[in-house]
Amino acid sequence: MADRRLVYSTKFGRVCPGCGWPTGECRCSSRSTNAPVPPRLVAKLRIEKAGRGGKTVTVVDGLPRNEVFLRELLQELKRACGCGGAVRETAIELQGDLRDRVRDHLTGKGHAVKG
Repeated sequence: MADRRLVYSTKFGRVCPGCGWPTGECRCSSRSTNAPVPPRLVAKLRIEKAGRGGKTVTVVDGLPRNEVFLRELLQELKRACGCGGAVRETAIELQGDLRDRVRDHLTGKGHAVKG
């Protein structure tokens, strides 16, 4: 009974599923948004189609949770591949099947790539 947690209330609005706090005061999302970037990353490449109307998306996953680093890397990859893309949590999504170009770009920068 001591670890009772509020499941739903109209008083607070939406509640974060990770920490149980209201989304405006979420404790888990503010943690490690500027994590240090290791000198050598191990990026994981994969292709996804689910939930995108049959469109193919290349996902670069396993990246550090650092907003500045992710945005800069996204811009570099979009220029190198000539496509659109977006940042999602610790992953970058690029439009199309671009695994070869992304792999070449990341290995050229000295990062390890799996997939």
